[in-house]
Amino acid sequence: MADFELSVELRSDKGKGASRRLRRNADLVPAILYGAGKDPQPLSIPHKDLFKACEDEAFFSRIIVIKTGGEKQNAILKDLQRHPAKNRIMHADFFRIQMDQEITVEVPLHFLNEDSCPGVKLQGGSVSHNMTSIEISCLPGNLPEYIEIDIVALDIGDSIHMSGIVLPEGLSIPELAQGEDHDQVVVAINAPRRVDDDEDTEAEDADAEAGTTDAADGDADEETPDD
Repeated sequence: MADFELSVELRSDKGKGASRRLRRNADLVPAILYGAGKDPQPLSIPHKDLFKACEDEAFFSRIIVIKTGGEKQNAILKDLQRHPAKNRIMHADFFRIQMDQEITVEVPLHFLNEDSCPGVKLQGGSVSHNMTSIEISCLPGNLPEYIEIDIVALDIGDSIHMSGIVLPEGLSIPELAQGEDHDQVVVAINAPRRVDDDEDTEAEDADAEAGTTDAADGDADEETPDD
């Protein structure tokens, strides 16, 4: 089931100073592994290994094997902190999982047939992605790499809500349990901007500009003294 493995080292130094030394002196990323009723374990991971893994979209929604010495633990990535200006990873949080207990994970959404749906191909509309990922709950063994949403039948004005997503077996969307108000729009087809509206707006702007000019001319005439 696991697609990724990371070889890590346990670290004893804690605090911001220790984390800075890891990054600067050894090119390591400080991390933490927690959950499953066990004590948190501070870790250090080679930056190049973690950076390479993060280039794959699946890394963010798949089971990861954390290897510490001779021990292997299954986990998922819960949080990743990046440098605001540099292409560097600053910290990572991993959550231990147990295969018989449900987990909640943010999973990417992949949209199918965007260019061939009637609202775009025949009616000139545009696709609006209100969400690009969604939080789901499932057993670790059912965790998908991504969820596909087919919009092939959508016309202008149509949309798909969270409740309309066809989920693989064993998956659920926790937010929907909070009531209908939480059933957000995931994707919609918007109408193109009408040319008539643009022309009307331009005409109104031209009239307003002409009126301003006329008023200014009138004021100038009043201020000009008679010969």
